[in-house]
Amino acid sequence: MEIVDTHCHLDLDAFAGDRERVLGRAEEASVGRVLVPGLDLTSTSGILALADSNPHLFAAVGVHPNSARTWRDTTKAKLGTLARHPKVVAVGEIGLDYYRHHAPHNLQRQVFKQQLALALELELPIVIHVRNASQGDRACLVDLLAILEAWQQEALERLPALRGRLGVVHSFSGNLEEARQITGLGFYLGISGPVTYKNSAHLRKVVASVPLERLLVETDAPFLTPHPHRGKRNEPAYVKFVVEKISEVRGLPLNEVAKVTTRNAGNLFLWNN
Repeated sequence: MEIVDTHCHLDLDAFAGDRERVLGRAEEASVGRVLVPGLDLTSTSGILALADSNPHLFAAVGVHPNSARTWRDTTKAKLGTLARHPKVVAVGEIGLDYYRHHAPHNLQRQVFKQQLALALELELPIVIHVRNASQGDRACLVDLLAILEAWQQEALERLPALRGRLGVVHSFSGNLEEARQITGLGFYLGISGPVTYKNSAHLRKVVASVPLERLLVETDAPFLTPHPHRGKRNEPAYVKFVVEKISEVRGLPLNEVAKVTTRNAGNLFLWNN
């Protein structure tokens, strides 16, 4: 049984002391592929070197919304150059974050749109970050969906081959209505550790209702550690707990959930080719 971790910040200092052991445990847990997304131009360069060091690792290039102030007139071209690396399978982690205040919202939107344009130039899917300002405040998601709807139309007109594999909203935390809006546009939902938390009934409702063919599994490690390891550092091997919870919620065999979510990731990132 192979599983995948479609979002893991393996390049961060949290893994500096035992990265090889972490990868060893991932392999023991049957984690066949791990996607490491960029957060800014500097981290993206380091991630490519990391991806080169292990056949199970793949990369995404991008500037996170909390790093939007680092954007320069030359950033898009530099990301485009980095994206030519053979282990790059997506543009990300990109999007909007109204929770933290590291960059003005209008700047985040501008940087997001620049990277959406880059994704079309590169013919790559996107890895999307979205975080609202507070519980119940949906302004960030509303802005994101408006941008994505326009981009989706352009993408399908210019690149019909991207239909069904435009990208993923990673570590999805919204409700069922929002999940249906996102998947209706042709995006996947990344399901991570919070689906295992007692207070995440809304996520389990999403997992039970959205077609399995629209779900990916991820850790977002070192963050969002699933139960029973909550409170400790997360790592790729723990993605198995996300798969187990989806299996439980949907009443499906573990092997089937692993097979379909792994196939979904392959269909999106084309990393099996």
